[in-house]
Amino acid sequence: MNAEKWGEIIDLVTEKFGIIERGKEDLDRGPGEGEFLIFDGPLGKMKIVREVKPLVIDKKVISSRRVGSSTTEEFIYSDTEKIEKLKAYKWDEDDQVWVEMEMKPEAFSL
Repeated sequence: MNAEKWGEIIDLVTEKFGIIERGKEDLDRGPGEGEFLIFDGPLGKMKIVREVKPLVIDKKVISSRRVGSSTTEEFIYSDTEKIEKLKAYKWDEDDQVWVEMEMKPEAFSL
């Protein structure tokens, strides 16, 4: 998902459904940010998030052999390379939470 495709998706959603809310948010896990659109789609209230985060180039596992010690992971991120993902969510009226939808590659053919 590059910036050009994201722009096409924004235009498509605006044209077909209209946007209720648009903004940016920090990602829950690790560095990076997400740009989101909330709109009333064919399945009700929906949210599309474009995540942009640095590429993980190495992972270090830090542990000890002592009893009761914990294990942690330390990630090393690239300064230049980024990963972009697209996620879609549907609003669950009963539980009042966003539920991630399973996406297939052909779902967003433009």
